[in-house]
Amino acid sequence: MTITADAGTTTLDLGPARALTCRECGNQIPLAPEFACSECFGPLEVSYEFGDVTRAEIEAGPRSIWRYRGLLPVPSDVDRHPNTEPGLTRLVKADRLGAALGMKSLWVKDDTGNPTHSFKDRVVGVALAAARQLGFRVLACPSTGNLANAVAAAAARAGWESVVLIPSSLERAKILTTAVYDGALIAVDGNYDDVNRLATELAAEHEDWAFVNVNVRPYYAEGSKTLGYEVAEQLGWRLPDQVVVPIASGSQLTKVDKGFRELIDLGLVDGRPYRVFGAQATGCSPVAAAYKAGHDVVTPVKPDTIARSLAIGAPADGPYVLDVVRRTGGAVENVSDDEVVAGIRLLARTEGIFAETAGGVTVATAKKLIETGQLDPEAETVLLITGDGLKTLDAVQDKVGPRATVPPSAAAVREALAD
Repeated sequence: MTITADAGTTTLDLGPARALTCRECGNQIPLAPEFACSECFGPLEVSYEFGDVTRAEIEAGPRSIWRYRGLLPVPSDVDRHPNTEPGLTRLVKADRLGAALGMKSLWVKDDTGNPTHSFKDRVVGVALAAARQLGFRVLACPSTGNLANAVAAAAARAGWESVVLIPSSLERAKILTTAVYDGALIAVDGNYDDVNRLATELAAEHEDWAFVNVNVRPYYAEGSKTLGYEVAEQLGWRLPDQVVVPIASGSQLTKVDKGFRELIDLGLVDGRPYRVFGAQATGCSPVAAAYKAGHDVVTPVKPDTIARSLAIGAPADGPYVLDVVRRTGGAVENVSDDEVVAGIRLLARTEGIFAETAGGVTVATAKKLIETGQLDPEAETVLLITGDGLKTLDAVQDKVGPRATVPPSAAAVREALAD
């Protein structure tokens, strides 16, 4: 695969993207399928030269993340290629949940409505568009489940081959909802961190495989900005006072913040303060532990939680999450598995939204942040619900069910209801 460049300027059509910049030392390289800085091995991030982007232009765009293509590392004709058209999911005014939590103004960003029912369709959509420009033709990933679904579906829609690596202990529903697309699905004996190391090794061996969260990770990660863009647009082009974001690798939280800052810099929203909070399950909470200890370094852990989609023991963006929450006056908190299940049930009972375990982490963490005085109950707040509960039925299968089993008579039903 050859990437041509002239005087340091790439000939790739990736919209406003102009270079990859090291997040540690600031070294810049031309756009390429690279994820680590050659100078200091720090992570690379897409840098831009934005043109004039207006609210009217965005609002007139496709009803998907491609309405923001002028802010993403994708070509201007990205929506003309077959893709799953992710994004523009509901922002729900969550008054009943807010009342239960004691919050004055609460919103839920419900990303369960994406094509494979999680926010991962957003990041994969951007990764696929970039991978096409970079000359790849196989879409691949290591995954805790949601990404597996999204990669397999996006590859099938685009007519590409897919290679997906998952931990063998993954929830059965997520295995089935990846396998149905008939790509190459490989289960690996080990946890996600083992699978991720294997993917990095394979990416070096197979130059035509685009591992979305490895060798094209800088582009892939930018897809999470669209959550921030949509929240602002759906609030009438303003930022919320507070946002609570689940943490796996930590990339989603940092990119939502990046999206907010870009909107401010472009004059699309007023530059008002906002606070960013991170949510983790106690069984995999290295970022929360670092935050509470006042550390800048995140110590890896071995995951042990029902929230498998967040079970990344060595989160790549962990230190940058700490930077964001401290800069904005937020915090990182963690909750037990029992609290996670309670959060799932509370959201379902109050708003009719069935979230996977990551959503339970977000709701339960918001509750805990209020109880500990860290989250302002008077401030307008958005909770990010990033995946559908049908993916993690095992988390609630022993907790919910029929109130009673009765014979087919009205009297029996009345008796059961009375009890």
